[in-house]
Amino acid sequence: MPRYYFHIHDGHSIIDKDGMVLADTSEARRKAIRISGQYLDNDADVVSLGEEWRMEVTDERGLILFRLDFVVTDAASVGGSFKG
Repeated sequence: MPRYYFHIHDGHSIIDKDGMVLADTSEARRKAIRISGQYLDNDADVVSLGEEWRMEVTDERGLILFRLDFVVTDAASVGGSFKG
């Protein structure tokens, strides 16, 4: 089974040197979403307004298979009320 690496970039890089052996890219994608959610939940202030946070998932050769991008942006009507 292939090994996948989950690298985080948020102004500095956290490089995954160990990786995880997973069945396929679909399982790696699900794992990346869970890891991202846990990371962001543990430190909700990690993404400042306008700052980019991303996770790149690579294979054993270092080829980026996919990435998850998170950016916090202000709504166009800051201070307005939501009518839904």
